[in-house]
Amino acid sequence: MGRVTDRRKILRLRDGGAVKAMDTLAGEEPLEIRTAGETLTVTMRTPGDDFDLVAGFLVGEGVVASSDELRALRYCAGTDENGANLYNTVDAQLGPGARSPLSATRNLITTGACGICGQDTIDAVRRASRWQVDGDPVRIDPEVLFALPERLREAQRVFARTGGLHAAGLFTADGRLVAAREDIGRHNAVDKVIGHALTEGLLPLRGHVLAVSGRASFELTQKAAMAGIPVLAAVSAPSSLAADLAEELGLTLAGFVRGRGANVYTRPDRIGDGL
Repeated sequence: MGRVTDRRKILRLRDGGAVKAMDTLAGEEPLEIRTAGETLTVTMRTPGDDFDLVAGFLVGEGVVASSDELRALRYCAGTDENGANLYNTVDAQLGPGARSPLSATRNLITTGACGICGQDTIDAVRRASRWQVDGDPVRIDPEVLFALPERLREAQRVFARTGGLHAAGLFTADGRLVAAREDIGRHNAVDKVIGHALTEGLLPLRGHVLAVSGRASFELTQKAAMAGIPVLAAVSAPSSLAADLAEELGLTLAGFVRGRGANVYTRPDRIGDGL
């Protein structure tokens, strides 16, 4: 298993002076994800919760939607030049009901048309989604929404030491933390949270909120929808395509959730009285 953090000697410059010191950096290593021995993707991640990451990635790509469709996960351990074990490849054994990856569908769209456009991408996600979030009746009190970033920050133990990790947290509608994960990649942090939920048999995540420490991209909105999460709350801004996807699927998308404020871009009826 790789290292979550790494210690390095640095020269710290402060107030016109310089001093030698030690600093803690967030770990970053590649992880190859395979299904039936075939490479599906390679992602750069912070080591730790790798099986959750792979499970969540497979949910987001439409491959699995329940633990029954994911029979087993195992490391394909090799060795480096010094003979030390490397655990940077995970192979997923799929069960009945598992599907082809959503990325393959998008690649086919790219091949069949002259490039891929936003609506093609949205349509691919809509067709592949196992769960419908538009009818979820969840309601979130604005004060609960405003409190999510701070509650997520309290769970960021490695960030407190490195200042270099994104985080994702899964919350109930009343603000109870279900799971939180950190990673160098915001998409990986979301995958780890959703993968945990899959293995715990919690999908679809109706009545839940996904909170992320950075911006809300199309990819994160896709991952939330594919796990059946009706509300996505981000500390920073959403992208236009993320808002388009949320609008299409009926997912509540809130950005700039800071202090006691937020911008609700889609489905504001779920926030308080929908004002």
